[in-house]
Amino acid sequence: MYERNKPLFLELQQHELDGAALYLQIAQFSKKDSERETLKRISAEEYDHASAFEKYTKTKLKPNALRVGFYTFLSRVLGYTFVIKYLELGEERTIAAYKANIEIIPEINEMLEDEQRHEEELLEILDEEHLRYVGDMVLGMNDALVELTGALAGYSLAMRHTGLIAMAGLITGASATLSMAASGYLSSREAGENNPAKSALYTGAAYLITVALLILPYLVFNKEQYMAALGTTLITALAIIAAFNFYIAIAKGRSFRRGFFTMAGISLGVAAISFAIGLIVKKVLGIDI
Repeated sequence: MYERNKPLFLELQQHELDGAALYLQIAQFSKKDSERETLKRISAEEYDHASAFEKYTKTKLKPNALRVGFYTFLSRVLGYTFVIKYLELGEERTIAAYKANIEIIPEINEMLEDEQRHEEELLEILDEEHLRYVGDMVLGMNDALVELTGALAGYSLAMRHTGLIAMAGLITGASATLSMAASGYLSSREAGENNPAKSALYTGAAYLITVALLILPYLVFNKEQYMAALGTTLITALAIIAAFNFYIAIAKGRSFRRGFFTMAGISLGVAAISFAIGLIVKKVLGIDI
């Protein structure tokens, strides 16, 4: 029986080892002592689970360095809340595998209890800086998407030269980034938040990164390919919206579809109106650049 199920047990053993190593890595940069201790204890229990499987597989495994390193990197960039919740989405398959083999490995019953407790404990400690400033990131990113996609659409028809459009977009984006950061600071200070400067930083950074990604196509395409650049920019905007809403859906448990279609509808709608305005202005003023 053990030999027939050995591939599955090896997979579960590897899963527990990787989880243990990852929680230990996350604990190293957790800022709260209570969080650090919880993560270290969960890591130790996951190692115990792996050892239990090792008794049956008779195989000593090591954590998958590539997988653990990748998720550790994501934890630093996107926050460990996102990574832990994302990994929890795949736990149903693991739990099902445990339940199907309780009679073969008696220790699995205790593992299931531990896994349930781990999930509850992790949900209690998931409160980090990344999520507290998500509102500022949404403000900066959404404003950049709406304002700059609209501006670039208008510039594309009015100027018809990727270099000129990129220059105008960069000037618009740089000044708007400073304006957004300043507004974020003042808004946070008036709201009585503890760290308005950090709020402004998150708002400005989200705006600036979005601006850079939206303007990039105009720096890549030839000067006559302004419509191709605009199309690529709109696709980039949709990709940014999809990625951000996926992050929010996982980290904060919100609807991906609702958030995506709301932001996409606003951004593309403004771009279409701005494109029409560019056409009208060009015809009325009779300016041909």
